Amino acid sequence: MKSQVYDSNGKEKGIMELPKLFETKIREDIVQKYFEADKFVSPYAPKRGAGMRQSAAGTISHKRHDWKGHYGKGISRVSRKTMWRRGTQFFWVAANAPGTRQGRKAHPPRGIGREKKINKKEIKLAFDSAFAATASPSYALKRYSTLERIDAIPFVIESLPQKTKDLIEMIKNILKENYKLAIKQKSTRAGKGKQRGRKHKSNAGLLIVTSTKEEHRVKGFDTKNINEVLISDLYPLGRLTFYTKSAIEELEDKK
Repeated sequence: MKSQVYDSNGKEKGIMELPKLFETKIREDIVQKYFEADKFVSPYAPKRGAGMRQSAAGTISHKRHDWKGHYGKGISRVSRKTMWRRGTQFFWVAANAPGTRQGRKAHPPRGIGREKKINKKEIKLAFDSAFAATASPSYALKRYSTLERIDAIPFVIESLPQKTKDLIEMIKNILKENYKLAIKQKSTRAGKGKQRGRKHKSNAGLLIVTSTKEEHRVKGFDTKNINEVLISDLYPLGRLTFYTKSAIEELEDKK
């Protein structure tokens, strides 16, 4: 597989042979498995004995002349705790049962959040498949609904410009009408999500992969070296990705 190489101005510089990693058969199931296993879910369960820390066991008797009975009062037989007493008259409040104030939960989760396991060979196959998907036009079209056509992927650049404005100009020259997909667009969410810690939503934008020897950070774009790339950066498959020439060479050595 070959790819077009662009210079720092976004002009075609030549053609480069890509590593065999980009010809890997894409296994969506393995990538999804690793993506789900890589997510950390904090275990959640109520405290042992929660909602049951008061003496409210048993039910109230409705028989005539029973001590602490409630004959003729017209209340349900749920377990109750005594709040005050005046002679043989008692005042109770429902407790412990699900649905009562400060009562236990009916069916609480029991330690949900155990980490999933995946072996090393599957991790390698997942990463190879994810990188190969960045060179597949069909996966790019599947991920981006507004994308009508894309041919020359993956995008390989000779070197990254030092200034952000020069980088934006280079991306415009390479992507042309698809430039908007590379920019992170932030918007305010509609509905109650604004009140629940997710007020804004944004797209992923462009991913720039560099070699471990290159040090370059640009605002507005995800810039990572090969060792920093996570499966979450490439999933869902088909993300628009720029590789530096040295990053491609380093991927060839890793294969």
